[in-house]
Amino acid sequence: MKPDSKVKFGRVDLEVTPFGFGTAPIGNIFREIDEDTSEAMIQEAWGRGVRYFDTAPMYGHGLSELRTGHALRWKDRDDLVLSSKVGRILKPARKQDIDYAPWTNAGRFTIHFDYSYDGTMRSFEDSLQRLNLERMDICFIHDIDVFTRGTEQPEVFEQAMNGAWKALSELRDQGVVKAIGVGVNEWEVCHAALQRRDFDCFLLAGRYTLLEQDALNEFLPLCEERGAAVVVGGGFNSGILATGAREGAKYNYAPAPDDIMDKVRRIEAVCADHDVPLPAAALQFVVAHPAVPTFMAGTRTVEQLQQNLAWFSHPIPEPFWADLKAKGLLREDAPTP
Repeated sequence: MKPDSKVKFGRVDLEVTPFGFGTAPIGNIFREIDEDTSEAMIQEAWGRGVRYFDTAPMYGHGLSELRTGHALRWKDRDDLVLSSKVGRILKPARKQDIDYAPWTNAGRFTIHFDYSYDGTMRSFEDSLQRLNLERMDICFIHDIDVFTRGTEQPEVFEQAMNGAWKALSELRDQGVVKAIGVGVNEWEVCHAALQRRDFDCFLLAGRYTLLEQDALNEFLPLCEERGAAVVVGGGFNSGILATGAREGAKYNYAPAPDDIMDKVRRIEAVCADHDVPLPAAALQFVVAHPAVPTFMAGTRTVEQLQQNLAWFSHPIPEPFWADLKAKGLLREDAPTP
C-alpha cells in the first residue's frame, strides 16, 4: 500500500492516508526537538503525500498542537484530516511551577483531567485556538484506561461515557466534528466504550501488532460490525519491532522480557528468509485489517520519517505471512496484506 493513497475512514464521510503523522515527539517527549526539525518533518510528510495528522493537548502541554497548527496553517484545509483529543484542560503557569515529566521544555501550562460536559467543550475550543485552525475532523476522548488512570479508571470511564460523550455527540450532530471516538492503550476499554455508546472510531496504542492480536477476539469484529474505524499507534510496541531483539530493546516502554525477545528473534528469522525488514512487516501488518484504515507513526528526525515511509512501501511476498502463521508466530485469523 502506498502511504499517500486514500482510504475510507470507517462509516464516516472522511478519507485518510494509511500512513498518519503522529505528533507526540514534537511535543518534546523525553527530549527536545527544535522548531526547525519539527517543521521540517511535517513539511516532509506533506510533500510525501501524508494527509492525516494526530495531536493532543497532552503532548508537550500544548506544544504539539501549537507546532502542528503552525506547520499546517497555510495548507488547503480540505486537503487534510486532523484529529485531537479531549479529557485534559491546560491552565497557564510559570515554567518553574510545572512538572513536565516525561516532556521537556514544553508549553507553559499545567494539565488537569476533566471529562465533564463543560470541560470537554472547553478542551475542544482551547485546542482549536492552539491549532489556529477552524476545525478538527476527528476528536478522541483521551486516556480513560487503566494504564493511565489506575484504580480510578472505572469512575473515570463513567464520567467520560456521560459528560464527554454528551459533548462530543452534540458537536457531531452539529457538524462541528465528523467523527468521535476514544484514544487509549487497551483494546478492552475501546470495546467497552463501543458497547456503551455510538462511537465512530478509536485510537489504539500498541495493542494490535505483530506481537499482540488479542483485539481480534471481540473488539475488532465489533468494529467491523459497527463500521467503526481503528487508528493504530505504537505499531512497534514502543521499540522492539523497530530495533529487533537486541540488548536493551523496549517492549511497551520497559525492557523486553525474555519471552518477547525470543518471539521477536523467531520473527526476525522468518524476515531474513524472505528478505523482509522487521519494521516493514510491523507497519504493513496493522493496516491489513479491514477495520484499520491508518496507523500513526511518531518520528524525531526527517531521516526517521523517510525510513518509516520506505518501510511502509517495501514489497513483502505473500509466503512471508504464510510462514509466520505456519510457525505459530501470527494468529491464523489475522488479516495480512
